[in-house]
Amino acid sequence: MLNIWGVMLFIRLSWIVGQAGIGLSVLVIGMATVVTTITGLSTSAIATNGFVRGGGAYYLISRSLGPEFGGAIGLIFAFANAVAVAMYVVGFAETVVELLKENGTLMVDEMNDIRIIGAITVVILLGISVAGMEWEAKAQIVLLVILILAIGDFVIGTFIPLDSKKPKGFFGYKAEIFMENFGPDFRQEETFFSVFAIFFPAATGILAGANISGDLADPQSAIPKGTLLAILITTLVYIGIAVSVGSCVVRDATGNINNTIVTELTNCTTAACKLNYDFSSCQAGCQYGLMNNFQVMSMVSGFAPLISAGIFSATLSSALASLVSAPKIFQALCKDNIYPGFQMFAKGYGKNNEPLRGYLLTFLIALGFILIAELNVIAPIISNFFLASYALINFSVFHASLAKSPGWRPAFKYYNMWISLVGAILCCIVMFVINWWAALLTYVIVLGLYIYVTYKKPDVNWGSSTQALTYLNALQHSIRLSGVEDHVKNFRPQCLIMTGAPNARPALLHLVHAFTKNVGLMICGHIHMGPRRQAMKELSTDLAKYQRWLIKNKMKAFYAPVHAEDLRDGGQYLMQAAGLGRMRPNTLVVGFKKNWRQVDMRDLLGSISVRLVISQKDLSCMKPLSDRLRLFCIAGPAAFNILFFVIWKLINTKSQSPLNLADQRLLDASTQFQKKQGKSNIDVWWLFDDGGLTLLIPYLLTTKKKWKDCKIRVFIGGKINRIDHDRRAMATLLSKFRIDFSDIMVLGDINTKPKKENIAGFEEMIEPFRLHEDDKEQEVADKMKEDEPWRITDNELELYKTKTYRQIRLNELLKEHSSTANIIVMSLPVARKGAVSSALYMAWLEALSKDLPPILLVRGNHQSVLTFYS
Repeated sequence: MLNIWGVMLFIRLSWIVGQAGIGLSVLVIGMATVVTTITGLSTSAIATNGFVRGGGAYYLISRSLGPEFGGAIGLIFAFANAVAVAMYVVGFAETVVELLKENGTLMVDEMNDIRIIGAITVVILLGISVAGMEWEAKAQIVLLVILILAIGDFVIGTFIPLDSKKPKGFFGYKAEIFMENFGPDFRQEETFFSVFAIFFPAATGILAGANISGDLADPQSAIPKGTLLAILITTLVYIGIAVSVGSCVVRDATGNINNTIVTELTNCTTAACKLNYDFSSCQAGCQYGLMNNFQVMSMVSGFAPLISAGIFSATLSSALASLVSAPKIFQALCKDNIYPGFQMFAKGYGKNNEPLRGYLLTFLIALGFILIAELNVIAPIISNFFLASYALINFSVFHASLAKSPGWRPAFKYYNMWISLVGAILCCIVMFVINWWAALLTYVIVLGLYIYVTYKKPDVNWGSSTQALTYLNALQHSIRLSGVEDHVKNFRPQCLIMTGAPNARPALLHLVHAFTKNVGLMICGHIHMGPRRQAMKELSTDLAKYQRWLIKNKMKAFYAPVHAEDLRDGGQYLMQAAGLGRMRPNTLVVGFKKNWRQVDMRDLLGSISVRLVISQKDLSCMKPLSDRLRLFCIAGPAAFNILFFVIWKLINTKSQSPLNLADQRLLDASTQFQKKQGKSNIDVWWLFDDGGLTLLIPYLLTTKKKWKDCKIRVFIGGKINRIDHDRRAMATLLSKFRIDFSDIMVLGDINTKPKKENIAGFEEMIEPFRLHEDDKEQEVADKMKEDEPWRITDNELELYKTKTYRQIRLNELLKEHSSTANIIVMSLPVARKGAVSSALYMAWLEALSKDLPPILLVRGNHQSVLTFYS
């Protein structure tokens, strides 16, 4: 109540009645009350939805809408309260200076006297505040008693119309005056909304109780009761005084006793004339009456000095409330570490955890504005800061109700989400009514702080309604998306990457992220093996740990761990269960196992099966280790697309010992896709049409900032006598697909026999894996083939000689044309399951990708991912 009642009650309300009339004045008060009542209901709802700590409006908004809005409002609300101290103290000082002026006892001059008195006053108020809540509460009670006595003094005075006051326009309760003052009489370019803008700050202050929530014994009960009762009582007093003063005092009076009418006039039109006073000379300007004298309440009162005491009480109580509120709000904000630079102000002292540093900061801000002594420009900004807080409190209730979070269960039931939304909109409208440029400035400041906090991403989790609504929207959109059929125009790679721990395979992660960021889904799969109990503990820990790691490293990806008996089963589980609805992977990404020749081929057999028959969705994830990078992307007969990637063991960069050459190359390779790729080439070797995936991935890469300077070069196979024709046909096709390219090269010698030394190198590589059945007895050979199905038979080697030579020849062409490319994207050779042994297939891949830049081998599933049509 003390914070709502202010100077406006005593020195502006009578002027508002003069301008707007009794009817519209009551409407102005009613409109302001609607805004504050809705906000009071919303405050009550939030305050009773769980335990309320210190921090007032900041705590309520931040715990409801999250740190972004809470951090923005907390800072400006604390600042607004600090400057409000200066406003109220200057209001007090101006009244004191007016009394000094009347008695001719000015110390220096009006401006400097305001500064001196204001500075002394704020020091005294600081002392009361620092003394603790007990002293402040006692001071508030004394000020409240004085304020109530002053209001009572005015009410009593309205029933004692002295003759000496009639020339000044006060006649007591008269029907004539009531009727004349009921309608508006706007002067000096004032309007209904300008008068409303002047009055509305008198209705603010409803959060004074909430702002000291940490000091209340039972805030859940006290805040709703105190806030709503304060609004009710202060509104009734405002309306009562507006009606009383409008029924007792005329708009214009001269103050001259000689204006008494001696002879009865028959053509009286004004209330004063009917009461035997002629104030017609007021057309030239008068000093008294509702329109001209701000001290009407002092004039009407039974004892004028008590009204001055009431003005002092209203200003000092509001200043004291703001001086206490600002540090406590700021302390709560600093404790949450929303703005790390302000952490020092979080410290509290004494049994009540008093924010002494915050008091000192508030004192310095207030003193600075008191010394300026010109607050007419800043006052609307402060009102708008308060209104922005009210708007967000109302929006918090609407937002929490809309999110349908099970945790939103206020004990206070007298609220409605739609009424709260109306309240938020009304607050925004009132901000513009009061001052449009101040409203815009407030919006800019709130938006700027919101963007800052969003960018910094404070590590807090308050279960805000923003989180709840995000979940609800994601759920609704996922369900809606499930009912939409796939279309070629909307195809996007949605990748399941077999990374294990995401930070263990950075190159794989960064490359896939390059073409899925803001385009498609990326899920990092991690298979946990070993004893189930231990693995489940690791799985639970890793889920939170690695998802945070992805977010911290700005990876737009999900982490999906599973437990399985072996890698094959774990891969199957991930492929079958990862994702949700339409948000499911269509591309599998794993690393090519460079050291496949050194491992047990039995472990490798399951890995090869997925490459041969993708429709079975059978995967055995491997732990590849390499000092160079090769990528493999396969899409089999089914709709599932798959990527294979060579991963290496990361070097500990914190080691003090220097890295050897091999380790340094390994470290450089692990970070190569984190760097800007520069003006280089992405070479696409499109050897057959697989649906367009081989072209789509390079295109997606070039849309990203780090790859945007790279040019796409396309290589295709063809006949020597049709090179120009094939080049034009490919250029036409790419143009229809709307894919930019820098060059098209047709290779007419793709089927030429490779060099002898390269064939010999291949034969040397596969020698340990050959069966050599011709040199063994039939029974021994059959038994060996059954036990070791991965071995290469002589018959198989002869049957697939042409395909073997093709891989070796392609490697020669790749070295000739693409040795300087940043990355090579190429069609992947596949073979039928059971027809080609695992060792031969791995040897093909080894021969094809040997001694090359990073290479991406792609096999589309023959379903189009590119289209000509819009």
